[in-house]
Amino acid sequence: MMKGDQNDPKALIYEAYNIDGISLVDCRSIFLDWALGLPVELDTNTAIEAILVQYQKNVPDHPMTQTLQEGLKPLTDPRRRGGWRGRSRVNRDIN
Repeated sequence: MMKGDQNDPKALIYEAYNIDGISLVDCRSIFLDWALGLPVELDTNTAIEAILVQYQKNVPDHPMTQTLQEGLKPLTDPRRRGGWRGRSRVNRDIN
């Protein structure tokens, strides 16, 4: 992939693959920046798949490869966490 192509206009993914010792957390942050900067008309999954074709075979264990693979997974509905559902926060009995 050339630096700054249609699937990676700002070359963020390209640069991530060239940072020695980059962490999974850093890759996820870069991925988010990349995704937010894509043109609206570009399908994200198509772009991810094209980038994976370019990099996955050469660096399958790179944290950006893992991040891109996770980016292809379908989103699930968020689940509520916490124990206050159904109870009023104002009228709690605290004895």
